[in-house]
Amino acid sequence: MPNEIILTRRAFAAGLAVTAAALALPLPAQALTADQARSLVDKTVADINSIINSGKSEGAMLGDFERLFARYADVPAIARSVLGPAARQASKAQLSAYTKAFQGYISRKYGRRFREFIGGRIEVADARKVKSFYEVISTAHLKGEAPFEVRWHVSDKSGKSLFFNIIIEGVNMLASERTEMGALLDQRGGDLDRLIKDLARL
Repeated sequence: MPNEIILTRRAFAAGLAVTAAALALPLPAQALTADQARSLVDKTVADINSIINSGKSEGAMLGDFERLFARYADVPAIARSVLGPAARQASKAQLSAYTKAFQGYISRKYGRRFREFIGGRIEVADARKVKSFYEVISTAHLKGEAPFEVRWHVSDKSGKSLFFNIIIEGVNMLASERTEMGALLDQRGGDLDRLIKDLARL
């Protein structure tokens, strides 16, 4: 009888250990769906519409846009993609500082663009799969102007659904910013530290 109790306790302990180990393992990634991609853009657009029609000052709006980008955009992936080969040569500290500076820069730049939509609205229409990501199509309605498309590229490679590119009236954010950032870095002789410092003023 005592041996049976010991064996039972060992089996129970072993079972707990196996359960704990199983819980510690990462869960299989769930494939991103069109509904999830559209839901992310719905939330993003709702916040943009709220910001542009809030009546706040430009400075306050730009602060709100930075928080929006941090919440819904894959800023680290966008920052690395835009920096190009220089991102692979940067130290961990440089890449972290650059990503933070880039977040402020891109938020101000696109925040001002979205600020042009004051008095208008953005409506989300459809989502479709493109290679390994989803493209969500929305339409911007501005007063006195013809409606135009705003396309959002959404991925879950970071572990959650985030957008990593915006195409406004055919202007591709990643492509245009990659060209712009390359030019800014070239103007500074490839000095990433100077670029990081200067991004705060752009």
